[in-house]
Amino acid sequence: MARRGAGAGGAAKAAVKKTAVKKGATGKAAAKKVATKKIAAKKPEVKKPAAKPAAATRTAPKKAAAKKTASKKTATKPGASKPAAPKRTVANAAAANKAPAKRTAPAAAKPARESAAAFPREPRIDAYIDKAAPFAQPILRELRERVHAACPSVQEAIKWGMPAFVYRGKILCGMAAFKQHASFNLWHGAHIAGLEPSKGSDAMGQFGALTALSDLPGRRELAAMLKQAMALTATGVKRPASVKPPPRAPADLAAALAAEPAARATFDAFPPSQQREYVEWVETAKREETRRARVAQAVEWMAQGKVRNWKYMAKQTGHKNKA
Repeated sequence: MARRGAGAGGAAKAAVKKTAVKKGATGKAAAKKVATKKIAAKKPEVKKPAAKPAAATRTAPKKAAAKKTASKKTATKPGASKPAAPKRTVANAAAANKAPAKRTAPAAAKPARESAAAFPREPRIDAYIDKAAPFAQPILRELRERVHAACPSVQEAIKWGMPAFVYRGKILCGMAAFKQHASFNLWHGAHIAGLEPSKGSDAMGQFGALTALSDLPGRRELAAMLKQAMALTATGVKRPASVKPPPRAPADLAAALAAEPAARATFDAFPPSQQREYVEWVETAKREETRRARVAQAVEWMAQGKVRNWKYMAKQTGHKNKA
């Protein structure tokens, strides 16, 4: 009985000990597990490095750059073939015809430049100047150049046997040379401000008898007058009819006419313009002997029924008959 009791007690002790060992092992495992979790929580999270780009992705830009360089070299090579033009098909042609054309704004018209080539010089005026008296040639050439400088679009012509300058189909001005003087006339001189006929001179025009370049007005002054004349011509202003008093023969011419009835009858039958031609021819003589010669010549021509410029008129008639 005592042995059985001792044996039972020993078994119980062994069981208790085994249970304690199991509990101890379990507790240690649990504590280790908890400690592992704490360490894992404390450690910083290590980021994984980004994946490297694939080889194809890295080589793509290099291939594109090589292709671009090759295309440039091909374009710069002489004789390189151009890209073929797109084929023109019936469908493309129809689409092009249907497409409305783009409207572009009309370019602003540039003012036409007036060139000397468009308005050539009149050869007959060159011949007129060459035949003029030596003192008159530089005056006529200077006037000609001044007119062209002020009005580049002016055209040259011969009117009544004298050089004339035409602007927009109308006379702008004219000049003439005589034996003792030259003259310059602005067609609308009566309307130009500050321009008055020269007093004490019977010469044609508003500037009196011109015998030297110093008799001409200043360049700017004449240019301003020509500009006014151009404006008047452009606006269509009509030239006022000039009413001149009937000419009176000077004393020496009147005495010579009284001594020759035929010449007196011719003079009285002349219109005022033809009478004035003889009177002005006599009065413009600078020397006394020249004046006496003109009086005698005038009486002789009028006794024959001739006008003052009968020689010029005969030449003109001869040219017309030849034509």
